[in-house]
Amino acid sequence: MPAIITNKFRIHNSEQFSESFSESAASVYYLAMGRSYAFSTSTRPDGRTEAEGSDTSAPTPIDSIQEEFYSFDDFMAAKKVTSNDVSFSIPRRNWTTGTVYDYYRHDYGNFVTGGTTVQSANSGAVTLFDATFYVMSSDFNIYKVLDNNGNAASTVEPSGTSNSILTTGDGYKWKYMYSLSAAQRQNFLSTDFMAVATNSTVSSAATDGAVNIVKIKTAGSGGSNGSHTSVPIRGDGSSGAATVTVSGGAVTAVTVTNAGSGYTFAYIRNADIVTAGATSLSGSELDVIIEPKGGHGFNAVKELGGFFVMCNVNFEGTESSNSGDFTVGQDFRRIALLRDIQTSGSASTATTLRGSKAILLASNSGNFTVDEEINQASTGAVGVVVEWDSSNKILYYVQTRHNDAGADTNGNLTAFSGTNGITGQSSSATGTPSSSTSTVDSVSFSSGYAAPEIDADTGDVLYIENRSPITRAADQTENVKLIIEF
Repeated sequence: MPAIITNKFRIHNSEQFSESFSESAASVYYLAMGRSYAFSTSTRPDGRTEAEGSDTSAPTPIDSIQEEFYSFDDFMAAKKVTSNDVSFSIPRRNWTTGTVYDYYRHDYGNFVTGGTTVQSANSGAVTLFDATFYVMSSDFNIYKVLDNNGNAASTVEPSGTSNSILTTGDGYKWKYMYSLSAAQRQNFLSTDFMAVATNSTVSSAATDGAVNIVKIKTAGSGGSNGSHTSVPIRGDGSSGAATVTVSGGAVTAVTVTNAGSGYTFAYIRNADIVTAGATSLSGSELDVIIEPKGGHGFNAVKELGGFFVMCNVNFEGTESSNSGDFTVGQDFRRIALLRDIQTSGSASTATTLRGSKAILLASNSGNFTVDEEINQASTGAVGVVVEWDSSNKILYYVQTRHNDAGADTNGNLTAFSGTNGITGQSSSATGTPSSSTSTVDSVSFSSGYAAPEIDADTGDVLYIENRSPITRAADQTENVKLIIEF
């Protein structure tokens, strides 16, 4: 039983996702960074190994329960994603001279009339949103291609923001849709994608069911030459009319003189062209191009295929307004989009969250080094150092499922506790945990220990990306743009 989920369903999903950032009962999203230590083949407590790739060839994340659980093991920090950090997006297409662009048609993928050949674009696309039917100019204006002058190369860059159809010297016809603001260019313009939004002025000027473009499918023959006016555009709309030019007995041009309104299907009949003066014309076939609901520019997100949502988040150095959460003494290899996670059993709401565990030391000898194994006497606890804050004597660490990284000699993940001494296996540094309950550098310690502000295995992991290590610095900002396709 043939069926299809339409692009409108995809756009609906992108709208629901985007709206969820600002609704009254909205979900809360965070972008997390993790994996401070190198990707490698690791040994499990049962002696088996797990191949986790390498720093030069990061592993492809797997959509599995295991991957979701394990991703929480090494989160270092997370930053809240707000409604201002998301935008509908579409693939970026810069106008480039000499390019043959596709033009807008309402019937890509349908059978060409009179046969079983599928209507396709010049590029070969058989769906509108696979066709190259819009461009961004050097002025960051976005235009829809309404006519490509018989599949000719575009050599004149469109410009201006008029609501009228723009015809350039190369014969192309364009419709101005919207412009990228300075903020959109900064936050939602990447190498491959760009923001899409409806321009209210353009939308208000659009006419539902207007007809502006007619294409010649078959030119016909035997007609009287001349420009034959007031040829009616028939269908379910009204008032549409065109001038049909006949030269050498065949139709050579069709110019819409009254766009009309209300059309969802339309025709220009050979008989009406004859009546208008093209005596004896036969065999002409004209394709009337139907505009999207509301008319061109009424809803740019739907018209241009905005079923992508871009999330733009900056990790700014130490995030100094929330000290203690982000470290600049480490690199990271994983980012993840999290939804509705918890902190201490309640919904997370803070701007930033610390993902690592922390120990406040009462005393120490030597300096711990990042990524080294640490062990605790008596308890047998094992961890991996994320950061050593020597000024505040705070040891940040994670515990994972592997030997020498979280699991102890018995194969269990044992918590660090009490005032038992801690030793770094690479640095030979030692430290004695404090037994005090206090707040140091915005980290709240209870009897010398602080749990992560990201409760493990809460909420949902919506997106995971592994990559080669990114080194952080106090004066550096990592700009992360996620493109989510629906």
